[in-house]
Amino acid sequence: MENNTSLQQQLLEAGVHFGHLKKKWNPKMLPYIFAEKKGIHIIDLNKTVEGLEEAASALKSIAKSGKKIMFVATKKQAKEIVTEAAKRVNMPFVTERWLGGMLTNFNTVRKSVKKMQHIEKMLNDGTLDSITKKERLTLSRDREKMEKVLGGISQISRLPAALFLVDIGHEHIALAEARRLNITTIGMVDTNCDPNKVEFSIPSNDDATKSIAIITNYITNAIAEGLAERQAQKDEEAEEAEQEEVKEYKVDEGGDEREEGRQRSRGRSVAGSGPKRRVPSSNRPPQGRK
Repeated sequence: MENNTSLQQQLLEAGVHFGHLKKKWNPKMLPYIFAEKKGIHIIDLNKTVEGLEEAASALKSIAKSGKKIMFVATKKQAKEIVTEAAKRVNMPFVTERWLGGMLTNFNTVRKSVKKMQHIEKMLNDGTLDSITKKERLTLSRDREKMEKVLGGISQISRLPAALFLVDIGHEHIALAEARRLNITTIGMVDTNCDPNKVEFSIPSNDDATKSIAIITNYITNAIAEGLAERQAQKDEEAEEAEQEEVKEYKVDEGGDEREEGRQRSRGRSVAGSGPKRRVPSSNRPPQGRK
């Protein structure tokens, strides 16, 4: 409980409880609203803590299973925070512009990523040294544009298992695509949005930088814990496998030594049981006459 109290205090200081104006509210957010103050809705931080802990637990489990979680935040005040957080846990992110079909038309997007990587490779290894300066400049600009939009997802080869969205109203296209593909959705939900549109809603202020930072960092720490547990599990399994190999080797080695011993003793017994040599007649002791 003490941990919850300190987390609530941090959320309060970050302004997570400030919602939108009363006239902009979504009635479905009623269970998450604590009060109204000067025409502004105040979010119930108890509900925020509950939602945050549930979301963190789900994401930790997904990360531990080795699946990818995509961070989506194209709002100006969230871009930098989310980019840094996603890079910290090596997860894909979209912070510039959500291309329609980024999930539902994933194979086509992958082709664009491969094209971008191909141009980058050619620019770096000197393949394009023979072309004109203008053509080289055009290719460089194309690569920069693609890098800006696709850079965050260049390392993923399959669809993510979950999406973390900073503002579900602002990222409605990404949310619709994820729901269509049954991808788990986690979102920061302000008082002007419908919390039922995401599987894990975190009622919170999705406009203030401090609020976005505290929620995103909490989520990221949970993912980092999941990844650390996965690595520890892998190390443990590798150690067990190594010990098993050593045991097998010792058993085999012992068996080989016993076999060699048996062969040596067999050799000695065979040598000892050979035909007796006959003593030459000249060396025989004289026999008495009858």
